[in-house]
Amino acid sequence: MNYLAHIYLSGENELVTIGNFIADGVKGKKYMQFPKDIQIGILLHRHIDTFTDAHPTVRLSTKRLHKKYGHYSGVIVDILYDHFLAKNWQQYSNTPLIDYTESFYNALEVHYDILPLNIQKLLPYMLADNWLLSYASIDGISRVLDGMNRRTKNRSGMNEAIFELQEYYEEFETEFTSFFDELICFSKQKLKELKSI
Repeated sequence: MNYLAHIYLSGENELVTIGNFIADGVKGKKYMQFPKDIQIGILLHRHIDTFTDAHPTVRLSTKRLHKKYGHYSGVIVDILYDHFLAKNWQQYSNTPLIDYTESFYNALEVHYDILPLNIQKLLPYMLADNWLLSYASIDGISRVLDGMNRRTKNRSGMNEAIFELQEYYEEFETEFTSFFDELICFSKQKLKELKSI
C-alpha cells in the first residue's frame, strides 16, 4: 500500500501513524532505536506490506500491468489503490480528507526530529504539493506517477500507467474495495497484537 493507506490503517495513535509512514526508510532492526509506539507503526507497516503482496486480489491488479511495467507493477497498484481510498474517503472516515491530511502534516512537523533523514528531505515536497489530498483526483495521481517515473530516470514508464487506470478504472476500484475491507480487519487485529507484546 502507499502513504495514505498506511497512515489510515495506523489508527488514532499519532506516533504509531508516524512509524508506519517512515517504515520504508528504516531498515532491519534499526526500528528498535525508536520509541515503542513508533516501533509498533514500523512493524505494522511491514505486516501490511507482506499481507498485501501475497493477496490474490492485489495480484489480479498487478497482473493487469505486469507485461508492460514488470516489477514496477506493485508500486503502481499501491499508488492506484491510494487514489481509490482518497476518492472514496467518506466511506472510511468521518473526518474530511483535507482535515485528516492537515492533521497528519502537523504531526510530522511536531515530530520532525524523530524522522529519518530521507523522510525529512521528502517532507517539503510532500507538503508543497499536498500529496495525500492530491491522490483523490486523476490529475493528482498522474503527477505522482510522473514523479515516480523521474525517480527511476524514466526507465519504468510509470507515468503511462494513468492510461491503464482510465481503461480499467472499474476493475481496479472493485478490486481495491474488496481487498481494503480485508486489509482493515487484518490491520486492526495486527495492531492489537503488536500493542500487547
